[in-house]
Amino acid sequence: MNGNNESDLFREMMADVAPIAHDTVEKVSQPHKPTDAQLARQTAAQKLSDSNPEYLSLDYAEMLKPDDVVTFKRPGVQDGVFRKLRLGKYDIHARLDLHKYTLKDAREEILTFLKQCQRMDVRTVIIVHGKGERTNPPARMKSFVCQWLEQISDVMCVHSAQRHHGGTGAVYVLLKKSQDKKLETRERHLNRRA
Repeated sequence: MNGNNESDLFREMMADVAPIAHDTVEKVSQPHKPTDAQLARQTAAQKLSDSNPEYLSLDYAEMLKPDDVVTFKRPGVQDGVFRKLRLGKYDIHARLDLHKYTLKDAREEILTFLKQCQRMDVRTVIIVHGKGERTNPPARMKSFVCQWLEQISDVMCVHSAQRHHGGTGAVYVLLKKSQDKKLETRERHLNRRA
C-alpha cells in the first residue's frame, strides 16, 4: 500500500468519529486549601504531641523479650527509607540514654527529647533503653518505650539498632519533618520541575 491509500483508508474509517471539543487540562489558579476536617485532625495531632505525657500509659505494655527485634513503620513511609534506618545508614544526630531512669521519668524525658529534636530539625535519633535482662519483668523499659514511640504521632518509624549502636538494647527513631523542612523540600522539588 502506498501512503495515499493508507490515508484514504484512515479517513474512511474515522468518518463517523467526532473530535474532542476540549483536550487540555486547566491549571488551578488557587493553591490547595485544607478542609475543616483536615485542619481538625492536624490540630488534634499537634495537641497530642504537645500535651502532657499522661496519654502514654504507665499501666500496661505488651511485654517484649530482651532480645526481641523492635520494628514499627507508619503507613506512607517509603520502604527504602525504612531499610536505611534499619541498617543504620542514617547519621545519628542525637542520643538519649534511659539507663537508671524510672518509667515515669523516662516517659517525660522521651517526649522532651523528641520535641527538642524536632525544633532543631533533627530527624534521626537513637534511644538506648537497655535490654532489661535483669529486671522483673524482663525488658520492662524496652516494652514501654517501644509502645510509647508507636503512640507518638511525630515518630515515623522505629527499628532496633545495629549491634555497634546497642543492638536490641536501643532503637533508631525517624521523626517527622518540621513544617519548615517540608516547605523547603516542596520548594526544591517545584524549582526542579520549572
